[in-house]
Amino acid sequence: HVQVVESGGGLVQPGGSLTLSCLASENISSFYTMAWYRQVAGEERKLVADISRFGTTNYGPAMQDRFTIFKDNVKDNDQPTASLRINDLRPDDTAVYYCMATKGGQTFWGPGTQVTVSS
Repeated sequence: HVQVVESGGGLVQPGGSLTLSCLASENISSFYTMAWYRQVAGEERKLVADISRFGTTNYGPAMQDRFTIFKDNVKDNDQPTASLRINDLRPDDTAVYYCMATKGGQTFWGPGTQVTVSS
């Protein structure tokens, strides 16, 4: 059973930056697409960005300027991750951020990581 887990969320001041990481129980190169979504309380989950196994990126509406999705390695064990860099954080970026991976027609979601932007 494939498992996906996010990390890197927390409390950040407005104007700050944050990098979220997504680890999977399999090498991320086996997934067709990995993506980041976010869900504000009381609203539907929305796409932030996705990246294909070939490295092609796609961003949700109004997400391209401050959000960057990329593949990276966890420094400790060189495990590949799908990361999301968020710059110039704003209070309305406060949400639960979810990682999603697709493989073989199946979709796998992580439990989410809370990002709170507040002074």
